Amino acid sequence: MSIEPGTVDAAGQAEAVVYGLARCDTTKKALNWLARFGVPHRFIDYRAQPIAPETLRAWAAVVGWDGLINRQSTTWRELLPARRNPASEPEYLLLIREHPTLVRRPVLVVAGQPTFGFSDRLYKSLFGGERRA
Repeated sequence: MSIEPGTVDAAGQAEAVVYGLARCDTTKKALNWLARFGVPHRFIDYRAQPIAPETLRAWAAVVGWDGLINRQSTTWRELLPARRNPASEPEYLLLIREHPTLVRRPVLVVAGQPTFGFSDRLYKSLFGGERRA
């Protein structure tokens, strides 16, 4: 399933798109990793540019709504108990629109395929571990 068309650089390398929050430490680690290894990328802060419902639906199709929500976050723990059990897609979409910090981050999209979270091992499996020119 393709999430977005993405772009390709002059060398034919697919541009990575990182969705996250500018002040999120895990997002910063991911962006630093991409920069350190010379991976072309662009960053979308989804607090400043809310994620389109179609994109959220596509991501949820990959990991499920429960997989998309970061239930370890402070935001989640501070929700009223009644809000912690969305029963439908519209409820999840409303919850994320109201609290964008609930989306597990960062979300990395390469060639239309999303991955969620950051680890050195995950990014090396996607891009290799060698620095690019």
